[in-house]
Amino acid sequence: MRAVGEVMGVTTSTVSQQIAALAADAGTPLLEHHGRQVRLTPAGRRLADHAVTILAAIEAARLDLDPAAEPAGTLRVAAFTTSFRQLLLPVVRELAQGYPRVQLRIHEHEPDEAFALLAADEIDLALTYDYNLAPVSFGRELSVQPLSQAPWGLGLPTGSLPASLSRANAPAVFGWFREHDWIVNSRNTADEEVTRTIAGLAGFQPRITHRADSLDLVQDMIVAGLGIGLLPDTQPRARGVRVRRLRQPEVIKRVYAVTRQGAAAWPPLALVLRLLQEASG
Repeated sequence: MRAVGEVMGVTTSTVSQQIAALAADAGTPLLEHHGRQVRLTPAGRRLADHAVTILAAIEAARLDLDPAAEPAGTLRVAAFTTSFRQLLLPVVRELAQGYPRVQLRIHEHEPDEAFALLAADEIDLALTYDYNLAPVSFGRELSVQPLSQAPWGLGLPTGSLPASLSRANAPAVFGWFREHDWIVNSRNTADEEVTRTIAGLAGFQPRITHRADSLDLVQDMIVAGLGIGLLPDTQPRARGVRVRRLRQPEVIKRVYAVTRQGAAAWPPLALVLRLLQEASG
C-alpha cells in the first residue's frame, strides 16, 4: 500500500480509501489481510486482470480519435545488440529520409532488462528474443509481434569435430564435447538453458566456465581455446571458427517486437513497427 502511494504521489490512507470505494462499487472485497500486509482476494485478482484489457481499450480509443495524424514524437526503444544492427539501423535511415518528426531514443539491453523497462513505462518498444528450446512466456499486458527467426549452431574450433559426426544429431555432437569448457551469455540465461537442455539429452552437465555478452568475443574465445558455445549459423565467422548447425533438436532464435497492450496504435510506434516488419523481411 505504501509503495502504491509513493508511485501515485498520494498517501497510504488515500490508497486505502480508493480501494475501499472500488470494492464497494464492485460489491465484493478486493483485499484480505496476510500477516502484517494485505493481498488481493481471488475477486481482486480477476478485477486486476480485467483492468489490463480495460486500460488498453481506453488507450486505443484515445489514439483512434486522430488515426490519420502524421507520425511525430520521440520513441524510446530497448534492443539487444544484433537487432540494433540488423533491424533498427535500417529503420533509423528510413525515418531520417521520410519521417524526420519521429525520433528514436535507443538503449542496448538484453530481454529481461527490456521487459523490466517496459513494465516501468520507461520505454515504448522492446526488441527481444528467445529460442524454441527456451521459450519466453509473454504476459497479457504485452502485445507481441514476431519479426524473424534464424538457425543457431555450436561454435567450434575448426577441425575439432570428427567426420563420423558430420550427420549426427545435436545430443551426439554435444556429447563429443562433454569434457570441454562452455561459453554462455553473461546477461541472459536463454542460451545457457538451451545448452543445458541439449547436454542433458546427451547425458551430461556442461562445464560452463566463461560468460560473454558479445558474439564476436565468443568467437575470439573459441579461437583462443577457452571453450565452445552457441553461435548463429548465419553470422560471418572468425578465422578458425566453425559453426555446426544443430538438428534433432534444432535450435532456432526468434526475434520479437514487444509493446504494452493498446500502445501500438500510437502513430510513431505503428510506423516503426511496420518498418521493422519490412526490415526483417
